[in-house]
Amino acid sequence: MKLLSGADSVAVSPGELAGESEVWPGVADPAALLSGITDWLTGYGNHQTRRTYAEGLGLPVSADDIGAWVQPDITASDRWARAVADYAQAVIVAPAAKPARRAGPPPAGRGRLRACHWLRWCAAEGVDPTAATSAQVKKWLSDLENAGAAPSTRDRMLATVKTMYASLADAGVVAANPAALDRRRLGLTAAAASTSATVTLTTRQVAALHRAAGAPRRGASACDVARAVAVVALFTLGLRVSELCGLNEADLHVTRGRRALRVRGKGGKVRVVYLSVPAENALLEYLALRADGAGSAIVAGKRGGGAVSDRPLLVTRGGRRFARQAVWQLLRRVAASAGADLAGVAEMMHPHALRHFYVTAAVEAGASLEHVQADVGHASIDTTSGVYDHAARDPARSAVDLVADAWHPTST
Repeated sequence: MKLLSGADSVAVSPGELAGESEVWPGVADPAALLSGITDWLTGYGNHQTRRTYAEGLGLPVSADDIGAWVQPDITASDRWARAVADYAQAVIVAPAAKPARRAGPPPAGRGRLRACHWLRWCAAEGVDPTAATSAQVKKWLSDLENAGAAPSTRDRMLATVKTMYASLADAGVVAANPAALDRRRLGLTAAAASTSATVTLTTRQVAALHRAAGAPRRGASACDVARAVAVVALFTLGLRVSELCGLNEADLHVTRGRRALRVRGKGGKVRVVYLSVPAENALLEYLALRADGAGSAIVAGKRGGGAVSDRPLLVTRGGRRFARQAVWQLLRRVAASAGADLAGVAEMMHPHALRHFYVTAAVEAGASLEHVQADVGHASIDTTSGVYDHAARDPARSAVDLVADAWHPTST
């Protein structure tokens, strides 16, 4: 059997694979392992979820990389070829299907933790994943820590490996789950009690960001400026960047006498997000300006002709769907132009900061956690509570000034 390692072709059996880029060295039955992983992945209905888990384990997810596993001279009856074909079907969206949305920040180079993905780490350490022990999993976690992985990252990666092994154990591929470890004893739950690294914006800073988005700039049309204002205003509704970019024209509608958006969240769950006054005004102004140049007839939440549309709500100058990377760039540019109010946080500005702002501002204004949870699409109210609890508190809620006044009356 021939398999590729980078650009070089080597003739080895699956159980004899070698090289730091391979993920299967030492595996007694790689076809059985890959089939077991495929069965586990197909338990998730969302293709992007499957790809995220597979990539987090160190498996290839692109057609080219998966194709490099098996060469054309391998017969269709080969167990490994069949296992790879089944795996490819699980993680690659068929051409006729709707492409899976990318997740996370703008595209970047392969991460510094790539070599520490579980299956790659096993390959480098000469560990057979089907015979791994808890001691080896702990060593892997220690190597992740030494590589600079935060506790939350280690916790997430361990959770993926643990879930995979639970499925493999049920299928009889492995004898036990080596990743069934006590997270508290490993110190991985400490991150849940710490303050989030996400910047916590003040109402003044969000207002400054909104004003800066509406400021004319060289080379920008009125529609470009209106789109920037709409993006900032829509983010103040607590949307994720993927949700914002995935909005279609038909998602803008009127329900219970108020304009709202149908937002597709994680797992394909749809929720209704009502528009605030500034968000409604900004979006309608943008759509009206866009209609002059792009032929869109949305004005009152309906598209001209009454036809259901899957056209994107936010588009580029060329009429293409607004991408995540463009959103990040827009927010950073607007924040950098906002002046003194955002001078200290402009370089850290990202969509999730505005989502955090929504949660913290809503809770501090007296909204119930259940209502905020529904607004932002959290699967668990614990997540909503955690976002608020982990954010930096409002300085007005701190006793630091009172204490300073007690021992140094001129400190304020």
